[in-house]
Amino acid sequence: MVARPVESEFRGARQRLVDTLREKGIRDMAVLRAVEQTPRHQFVPTGIRHRAYEDSALPIGNGQTISQPSIHARYLELLRLTGRERVLEVGTGSGYQTVLLSHLVEQVFSIERIPALFQMARDAIQRAGARNVSLLLGDGTVGWREYAPYDAILVSAASPNAPVPLLDQLAEGGRMLIPIGTMEEQTLYMYEKRDGVVQSREIGPVRFVPLLGMHGWDDRV
Repeated sequence: MVARPVESEFRGARQRLVDTLREKGIRDMAVLRAVEQTPRHQFVPTGIRHRAYEDSALPIGNGQTISQPSIHARYLELLRLTGRERVLEVGTGSGYQTVLLSHLVEQVFSIERIPALFQMARDAIQRAGARNVSLLLGDGTVGWREYAPYDAILVSAASPNAPVPLLDQLAEGGRMLIPIGTMEEQTLYMYEKRDGVVQSREIGPVRFVPLLGMHGWDDRV
């Protein structure tokens, strides 16, 4: 995948972010390289672009946020990606994590339920030069069966449980990362399919916006 170079005015800030991620324990060189190559300032509102390379969550509108870069990096490192995967992302959001994934895998399929975010993300992904990304406007909790199975699934919002359609769309040997819990307290889980059986393990406490949809939280929450 070929992406356009990040503007020179942000080069120093981008490198400092990579250094910060190293200090916080990120060791996967492919993940660090993806962060270095991805123009995060293109995925945040213009009024806060000066904060784009801080390791902090930032508002992107419609009650949503772009997560801390260290959260994205940790997520991606946990999946142990090799570059040959087909990945489903539930919750495109700003599109930043989508482009990070585009550097790390063969094909990204990403679903966003909010029309305004979908449009903004699509434009930002195009500006970043990603060519191996397919986007869908819809309910991410039902997955994208047309292109299943997936070697990895990343869910970028918290669900009361693991949506069954997503587990069904995991390939053999596939892994899914998803925050599970209540509105107030959540735990990141890794689900993995081995010999047709899905097993889970806890990763640690996290805090995400709710996953809304047929197999997540009700839209009225």
